[in-house]
Amino acid sequence: MTDFYTAPVLRQDHRPGEVLRTHETEISALVDSTRTWQLVYVSADSRTELIPVTGTVITPRVANPRRPAPLLVYCPSFHGLGGACAPSQQLIAGEETLDPIIAALDRGWAVAVPDGENLGITGLGSHTFLAGRAAGHVALDLARAAQNLPEFAGVTGPVVLWGYADGGRAALWAATLHGDYAPELDLRGVAAGAVVTDPAALVEIIDSGPWSALGLAGLLGLSRAYHHLPLRHVFTADGHRAAQRAETLSAQILLAQYQQPLGHWCERSDPWNDPIWRYVLARENTTGFDELRIPVHLYHGRRDSIIPYELAHRLAADLRAGRTLLTWQEYDGDHLDTAERSALDVVNQLNTFLT
Repeated sequence: MTDFYTAPVLRQDHRPGEVLRTHETEISALVDSTRTWQLVYVSADSRTELIPVTGTVITPRVANPRRPAPLLVYCPSFHGLGGACAPSQQLIAGEETLDPIIAALDRGWAVAVPDGENLGITGLGSHTFLAGRAAGHVALDLARAAQNLPEFAGVTGPVVLWGYADGGRAALWAATLHGDYAPELDLRGVAAGAVVTDPAALVEIIDSGPWSALGLAGLLGLSRAYHHLPLRHVFTADGHRAAQRAETLSAQILLAQYQQPLGHWCERSDPWNDPIWRYVLARENTTGFDELRIPVHLYHGRRDSIIPYELAHRLAADLRAGRTLLTWQEYDGDHLDTAERSALDVVNQLNTFLT
């Protein structure tokens, strides 16, 4: 499969959502009930420049002939910065959480899982973690690509979006960009749990704690997304060496090996307040979350130690103020408990958006 993930050369006449390669494969736990394809397709980065990306499309073997199957674009949470962390590879290896996917397949939906910018595709550098614009493009373009597969016979059904943590951020960005970027998609609603709405605020909160490596990962991801800016000037010499190592690692290894505060690797203790970083973080915060005109379902664990519960309430208040049709559910659990317990509830809520 190495050749499949090799970066293709894009031409000026390529279009977002165009399928470049497909490969039918198998997910061992789902092999009896589904068909699975890995895709290389065209999308756009944070500056809307064309990029190749990868993803997975899973369909029930028995389709409903009376109507097109709804398509769920499911955006996973942060897996790491290195290419081997791609969900498309984790799914085949049996290392990806399947509960959300199975809950959707049981409804008769097709499921599309984007890898994210620079995950999967080799030779393009590290994943652009926290780059919301790129994540939104990649999710929408996978919906386009899935509906262009011959197996869909050119018939387009309704689309819903779902993500948790950084995946929830990607789903909300996709919903925000949908009207201008992919208006032809029949997007019916979005579900997002434990959403990172303000990366700078989150990094400041988790710095010096057990999740501080996520701050380093965010700095590396956004510096890759905005590689035309000198964002890594904040690193010390040790920081540059640490960054080079970290760019290839999974989330688990990052959290284990990089527990120092972000300032340990930087010239200043608060690199998020560097002027160039303030510009980038402002771009990544300037969304239309409060102006969404599709239904939104938010959920969060009251004991979430990674993404504070209060940030979710602030987002909910902004959405309500913007007159978004909002549903809310909270769980008496931490970050991981909530992710595990919420799958059926979320799919049931998304189903109301489709009916």
